[in-house]
Amino acid sequence: MGSPVRIWLNRTYAENVFFIDQLRDNPHGRQVLVHATHGDPDSPVLAAADTAAPEPEGLSPAAYVEYALDQCARRAIDVFVPVLHQAAIAAHHDEFAARGTTLLAPPAEACTLFQDKVTAYEAVAAVGIPVPPWWRVRTEEQLVEAVDAIEATGGKACFKPAAGAGGVGFRIVTRAPFSLLHLGGFPSPYVPLDLVTDALRSGGGRGVDWLVMPRLDEPEVSVDCLTGPDGEVRMAVGRTKNGRRRGFTLRPAWIEPARLVARTFGLRWLTNIQFRMYEGRPVLMDVNTRPAGGLHQLAQCGLNAPWAAVRLALGDDPGDLTPGFLGADYSVVAGPRALRPLVVPAQRPAEVPTARAAATGEVGAAL
Repeated sequence: MGSPVRIWLNRTYAENVFFIDQLRDNPHGRQVLVHATHGDPDSPVLAAADTAAPEPEGLSPAAYVEYALDQCARRAIDVFVPVLHQAAIAAHHDEFAARGTTLLAPPAEACTLFQDKVTAYEAVAAVGIPVPPWWRVRTEEQLVEAVDAIEATGGKACFKPAAGAGGVGFRIVTRAPFSLLHLGGFPSPYVPLDLVTDALRSGGGRGVDWLVMPRLDEPEVSVDCLTGPDGEVRMAVGRTKNGRRRGFTLRPAWIEPARLVARTFGLRWLTNIQFRMYEGRPVLMDVNTRPAGGLHQLAQCGLNAPWAAVRLALGDDPGDLTPGFLGADYSVVAGPRALRPLVVPAQRPAEVPTARAAATGEVGAAL
């Protein structure tokens, strides 16, 4: 069985409860002890872990690296999967290795490159990977120019932060004036152009840094990759999304560009490379230098990607991970997950209900 593998996940997405599940459900029966830290005390990742602690607030990236190095040494962490301050942490790879910790993160240069979508598009286009037309926008005039150019070719303009993740800040531009139609149903990503330009004009000196491009067509394909420290891609499987319908693909039109990105830019360990369609062909949409929130869905293809990555980190090569079968089409449905017990601020003794009052519901009498 061997000694337990100690793994740390710092501030990460709630979906990584499934990452933890897969680590524990490894086919080798290896004991895994997961430590998690987060800024939100109600993150389900904290409850899913074996041990958990709040993230320190207000630390600079450099100070956070010192905190992380100390955590790895004190907790004897074997594998650290950083999301928060990933680039700063990756820049200290050798210092973590000296403490016996393997970082599941690409080199700092790759992390930094793909934090900015504009520099990322420039870099991947230079190696022959198709990208959509794009404009970097910081002013009202630049926005209007970009929207006009996109609409002149029959496209629909959208924008998102040049540095961001998870679809935060994504909006689709419309020329329709704001009306009650915008207030019906669920909140919409559509935003009238005149409201955006008004906001830019009255921003009080606050700048924006947006990437504006045509809205891309479905399907969306997220290629999950696992690349070893030797630069060899062990796994590249596409997860397709077309409306509610999800599925899997190994089509070269999606897989080969993802492999090229991973090899060319040193995207070690678990990364996610996203594509959509533009004018009838796949184009790069985004590159995530971290494990995707939906990585666990590859279990439907017989793959346990988190455990395969940990095996690589521990020096045990899992070999080629091309799945022998692709799972059936599916949809994603949310489900409940446990949270840590609520921590109530200290109360005056007279305000604490007695055990009997709590058991009988006579709380009012005890207060």
